[in-house]
Amino acid sequence: MADFSHINQRGEASMVDVSQKDVTVREARAEAYVRMSADTLDKILKGEHHKGDVFSVARIAGIQAAKQTSQLIPLCHPLMLSKVAVDFEAQPQHSRVRIESLCRLSGKTGVEMEALTAVSVAALTLFDMCKAVDPAMIIDGMRVLEKQGGKTGHWQAQETTENAAEGQERQ
Repeated sequence: MADFSHINQRGEASMVDVSQKDVTVREARAEAYVRMSADTLDKILKGEHHKGDVFSVARIAGIQAAKQTSQLIPLCHPLMLSKVAVDFEAQPQHSRVRIESLCRLSGKTGVEMEALTAVSVAALTLFDMCKAVDPAMIIDGMRVLEKQGGKTGHWQAQETTENAAEGQERQ
């Protein structure tokens, strides 16, 4: 396993110096799920939720969060993101919503944390807007799906048994 890059020679937390790295196009995708009652999901999908368009508000929250990652995660670099997208996929068969984010830039450091922050805050916003009618919702499955760019190149998460089964159901 590689040494931790955010620890200096004295064992203290330290922001990584990326000044010598090459500028490359970097991209990351992440996902998270919000499990809820079938009734709550139905209200969202029919546009009958009393707080309005839940997905629109959560999308904007996720985009804003990605742009603020360096203010939330202490050792993250402030980045000039060129693209942030947050999308929702209702999965009524599982009584849940899948959230996926995409973050992209041309820069010297990756955007995995921005992608994770986007799905996290989108999920939290969805929860916040629905908690009055469904306080038992569960946020889970948050992970990086894929990253590209930089010295390490392309990396993609291995598909889990659960995800593979869901992919079969969607086809």
